[in-house]
Amino acid sequence: MPSSAVRNAPEERLVNLVVALMATEQGLTKDTILSSVAGYREQGEAGASKDALEKMFERDKESLRGLGVPIETIGDHADPDDLREARYRVPTAEYALPEDITFTPAEIALLNLAGGVWGSESLSAAARSGLRKIRALGIAVDEPIIGYAPRINLRDPAFAPLQQAIEQSRVVEFPYLRPGTEAPRRRRIRPLALVDYEARWHVFGYDLNIDADRTFLLSRIVGDVQITRDRFDPALRDGAGETALAGLRRLAADQIAELEVHPGTEAALRLQRRAEPSERGLRVPYVDVHVFADELASYGPEVRVVAPDALRDEVVRRLRATLELHADAIEGER
Repeated sequence: MPSSAVRNAPEERLVNLVVALMATEQGLTKDTILSSVAGYREQGEAGASKDALEKMFERDKESLRGLGVPIETIGDHADPDDLREARYRVPTAEYALPEDITFTPAEIALLNLAGGVWGSESLSAAARSGLRKIRALGIAVDEPIIGYAPRINLRDPAFAPLQQAIEQSRVVEFPYLRPGTEAPRRRRIRPLALVDYEARWHVFGYDLNIDADRTFLLSRIVGDVQITRDRFDPALRDGAGETALAGLRRLAADQIAELEVHPGTEAALRLQRRAEPSERGLRVPYVDVHVFADELASYGPEVRVVAPDALRDEVVRRLRATLELHADAIEGER
């Protein structure tokens, strides 16, 4: 066996395996792992049998689980015991911080700065090579790859000024566009907390125009956030994040979608993580009908909405709009 394969230490192989399994939400098949992840690939190229590689992979899985790494096996949705085409992954949610640990806006900013410094450079060259091979097979890999590094997504332009306003306890104003309205409405709020729910940022605060607590989706803020000179009592921020999340959870619990989902599809992999099984397929809670309709429409024929009617109508409307948008191109291909 070539020395390059012999020098591949088991510890390095285990690290590369964890990185690969954390890199994609869909999971990786055993064949993909054995042919793409550094440590297995070199052994195979040196002449190791597939049976030997599979036994090595099984031992490595048990070793990692013994170290506390939660390796998840995703089987066939219709027959969970059928593992012939099983996929494996490390669910990143298992590495989430405990709920009783919170950060101030200033601490979040520092974590984000640290995450920007410690990014893909924390991966070994072999790990990066394996991830490139996985991408070449058409398997989605999260970008940027985390590689054990903290990474906080601040893509919404409104995040930074809202964070500053919360830290300074200052009132803000911003234009907010609700679905179904033609023009944005000016909102004036005391921003009390920024919370991430279902991978989307929200700002929770007291709406001074209507004298009530409200939660706003950052992606619907369609202009600059203006930080005013008006201040409010910093004590109002205490417990605001927990209040906001509790409200979002209650709203989701009151809105349940009945979905028929094709097994083994991207829709099944993503939706069943936050769903309960039902006679028709899956029961999935959701907060916003328009946001959820956008997600379901993106799956195309992989999912069908059974109920409620309002959600189904929104999904159908988006699919029809997409069809009309590409009607000329479709006609030209006939």
